[in-house]
Amino acid sequence: MARSRRVSLPPSARGGFRNRHGRGLRSSVTGPHLPVLQTRAEAFENIVAETADYLRGAWPAELATVTFEIAGIPRSVGGSGLDRWWADTTRNRVILYRLPIERLAHLHIDDQAHQRMYVEHCVVQAVSELLGKDPWDLAPDRFHHF
Repeated sequence: MARSRRVSLPPSARGGFRNRHGRGLRSSVTGPHLPVLQTRAEAFENIVAETADYLRGAWPAELATVTFEIAGIPRSVGGSGLDRWWADTTRNRVILYRLPIERLAHLHIDDQAHQRMYVEHCVVQAVSELLGKDPWDLAPDRFHHF
């Protein structure tokens, strides 16, 4: 019995794209009328950027040349465990480690507001370590929520 041979068509002849089971291209999960969702990494970056902008507004002379960077995890583990940040005074930069901050935070209430406050707390702590100041002196108005 003779078998039929499959002939491959050029991309222009088959519609320019391959779809699965003739369903066409997939659409976004959120749909056309809802905003695109943020990933955890993007939300973390936004919180760090907003907190850094607040601190730069409060301490413009001291933080004019400071750069803020975000890394996944630290390269080495210290004797006391994983570091949450590193304040590099020689290069005048702060590196925040996203995964230890997000995953190792033991919050009494695990919701977005408390997670945001913890990330802000880590940024303020790192900047206070860089500048050699008390964290409560850096942002006295920031933590009076009630």
